[in-house]
Amino acid sequence: MRTIFLVISSLLVLGVDAQSVKTYCNPIDIDYTYMSHYRARNDVSYRSGADPAVVNFKGKYYLFVTRSHGYWVSDDMSNWKFIKPQSWYFNGCNAPAAVVKDGKILVLGDPSGRGAVIETDNPELGDWKTNYAVINVPRGVQDPALFVDDDSKVYLYEESSNKWPIHGIELDAENFYIPVGEQSDLFNLDPENHGWERFGQNHKSDIKPFIEGPWMSKHGNTYYLEYSAPGTQWNVYADGVYTSKDPLGPFEYAPYNPVSYKPGGFLTGAGHGSTVRDIHGNYWHYASMTISVNFKFERRIGMFPTGFEEGQMYVNTAYGDYPHYLPDVKVENHKNRFTGWMLLSKDKPVKTNAVISGVDRNVVDENDSGNMLEQEKPDYSANKINDENLRTQWVAPNNSDSLYVELDLQRKMTIHAVQVNFQDFNANIFGKPDSLRQQFVILTSVDGETWQKTVDYSENTNDQPHAYIELSRPVDARYVKYQNVYYPNQYLAIGEFRVFGKGNGLQPKTPKDFSSIRQRDERNASIEWKSVKDAQGYVLYWGIAPNRLNNSVMIYEENEYELRALNVGQTYYYQVESFNENGISEKSKIVKN
Repeated sequence: MRTIFLVISSLLVLGVDAQSVKTYCNPIDIDYTYMSHYRARNDVSYRSGADPAVVNFKGKYYLFVTRSHGYWVSDDMSNWKFIKPQSWYFNGCNAPAAVVKDGKILVLGDPSGRGAVIETDNPELGDWKTNYAVINVPRGVQDPALFVDDDSKVYLYEESSNKWPIHGIELDAENFYIPVGEQSDLFNLDPENHGWERFGQNHKSDIKPFIEGPWMSKHGNTYYLEYSAPGTQWNVYADGVYTSKDPLGPFEYAPYNPVSYKPGGFLTGAGHGSTVRDIHGNYWHYASMTISVNFKFERRIGMFPTGFEEGQMYVNTAYGDYPHYLPDVKVENHKNRFTGWMLLSKDKPVKTNAVISGVDRNVVDENDSGNMLEQEKPDYSANKINDENLRTQWVAPNNSDSLYVELDLQRKMTIHAVQVNFQDFNANIFGKPDSLRQQFVILTSVDGETWQKTVDYSENTNDQPHAYIELSRPVDARYVKYQNVYYPNQYLAIGEFRVFGKGNGLQPKTPKDFSSIRQRDERNASIEWKSVKDAQGYVLYWGIAPNRLNNSVMIYEENEYELRALNVGQTYYYQVESFNENGISEKSKIVKN
């Protein structure tokens, strides 16, 4: 029996109407699969979703993800339904390619690296068919991308290596998609001149970086061949582009690279992605984002507004893990879909009735190889639930329905949405059981004594590991409480409990004394500004033109940043703004070097 210890008023109980939802918040809230392909080597259980390939097929969006034993479909990019196809790869697809051609979806992603293109005209049933014509290029097909040009010719791009370049080749669309001619070497990494291609956390490792994850987009008469670097487990995992007037090149490096880059904030990394055009004609970029707690390949998926301006491709990741408006919501400028709902919960006082102790973690640790970010020290206290770091977590000693966590926002604020990000602490789930679900109640209070039920997920039957809940109506409250009902793992673990809305106070002032000095190594710049009173953090912008500062990084507390993602020989422009729970300041003056 659930322990009832709260006084709950019946003044206001808010339902969540899925039809009225207008926003989303990264990571996208899908039922990520528990990885099983490493089970024979170790018994570490973790969810992951990476290498997204998204296509628009007959007005619906299909999302193909590494090792997921199926794929997802949505008609609004908000509600995603998992499809268990009639036929599929036994071991799950690996870094799948997907494209639409002649009323069918084509997919290539055999984990062996040597397989045939499969196709279906009914993806919701998933009766995938193959012609058994194995594409057998040198060294096999790794991280493939398929592209159908305006003349219906089909091209394959592939590679995942810290040695070989991205390759391209035409496939014979009239003859089982077998290769036409010899594979072309298109381009490779050049970390000596491209700072963002350097390996490691914040580009600070000397290990040779990886090039992978190509994806082709065509805009106008220009081909944009996306690629990923330097490694999926790092905060700086990103996508860049080379451009050409021909699908097989020659290709020219884009001076504004990287295109998709998110090295700071709650959830980092924005690499190995795909770009899709929605039914309204706007572009979106889906990308892999890293957690890397249980294993280096523990990842999630983010989606970001994308487009082209003056020949330059952009992916807007600014405030990229705060609520944004969905594709069906008409906005003045697709590039700027941020709702303006600020984070109200960061570092606020927290209390709970239980914290785990005396239990060892079961994780895969590859720190010694230099290929994995160090795992956080075992501190599972309640204040890890709102530190804006998904790699830390509050862990309870069980999954009881008596467990709760309570935040004190310290004054009455207006709440528009909440996000509960569950974690996998010593889980023992593999694959995709149908029974997974998280059940809980979110309660709010003005005085900490009289509570109202704001979100009732006590009978939720969906698997929502990153439950993002937009309220039907905003609620004014000072206290916010998560009350557990049911959790499928032995230990209730929450990586982050986030509350979004309006702080109803004064927004911070514009940072002063903003400066940037290019280091002797031109790939780096030392940037600083004067701290702003009452600022929660800052967003630094940069780009190759003053009207196209399309790259950004979110920085909490600090008033300086070493930017290590620049290209040698390229002039840059920089700008900074401050933010807090009440809003965002005006931007600073632009500086150049």
